[in-house]
Amino acid sequence: MKKISIAIDGPAAAGKSTIAKMVAKKLNYTYIDTGAMYRCVAYATLKQGLAFEDEKAVSDLLKNMQIEMKPEGTIYLNGEDVTSSIRQNEVSMGASIVSKYQAVREFLVEKQREMAQGGGVILDGRDIGTVVLKDAELKIYQIASIECRALRRHKENLERGMASDLEAIKKEIAMRDEQDMNRQISPLKKADDAIEIDTSEMSLEEVVSRVMELVESKI
Repeated sequence: MKKISIAIDGPAAAGKSTIAKMVAKKLNYTYIDTGAMYRCVAYATLKQGLAFEDEKAVSDLLKNMQIEMKPEGTIYLNGEDVTSSIRQNEVSMGASIVSKYQAVREFLVEKQREMAQGGGVILDGRDIGTVVLKDAELKIYQIASIECRALRRHKENLERGMASDLEAIKKEIAMRDEQDMNRQISPLKKADDAIEIDTSEMSLEEVVSRVMELVESKI
């Protein structure tokens, strides 16, 4: 069976990663969490005590940065398991800032394209269909209301045993949308040939089923 490349773009907390992982498992494809790669840069910045706004300092970190993604979902940054650490709210906001820097984007986009060679991959992020994999056979733009996305993130935090403030998360998501859609380099936008899926009123199973239908139509 032909193996294709699938790009899933959309705003923060729209459930892209969850859907991508589930579809990848069904298809036996490789899931590449591009958002986690930007989070790794933000986490490294935070760990070094640097300011997210210091573009040169952040760019200099890339020289010695090794990011590994294991099939079971574990993420390593320079040998450290950061799977949970990079999900902190402060890291999320930092990722939105550092992702604006050209050096960071060029470094990670090159890594992502290397990982995607040969097809049989699913990537999710903000600019997969518009920049990273412009030739992906299937492009999806996944959205959901701010209220819905905030509630999902709130529940995730509670399940992980993390402190969580629903109203604060709503404000952070709205701010993140503003940053992502208005940055100069690779802003978040729907690719012309992407298929939009609004998951606000859909269950995970319904979204996965819809994506699988789209995959079948392509292969």
